[in-house]
Amino acid sequence: MLFKFKSQAASDLIMLEGDARRLLKIMLGNDPVKGIVQSQDLEVCIAALESAVVRDKQARQSRSDQKNAPGYEGNDDHAVLSVVTLSQRAEPMLKMLKRCKAEDADLVWGV
Repeated sequence: MLFKFKSQAASDLIMLEGDARRLLKIMLGNDPVKGIVQSQDLEVCIAALESAVVRDKQARQSRSDQKNAPGYEGNDDHAVLSVVTLSQRAEPMLKMLKRCKAEDADLVWGV
């Protein structure tokens, strides 16, 4: 299933369901299938998404540092990180949110 994000301030953004749900959960704290982020709430969503991206980068760096440490003999089977980072997934959404904020426009989505 695809999610389609729309706004008068930007072109449509289409995402796969899993990626869209992950970003919505980060931004809103729940997992709505259809909804709206009103322009006055955009700043909170942007901050939440940017904060999650920073935490993801820190976790990846920490994991990388741990793997490169002398004497590391860990098993990577239980903690495999996705090849595509949260930053890469979130960047189009962040651009759309910032554009919506600049033009005082709401963000809506559906499936």
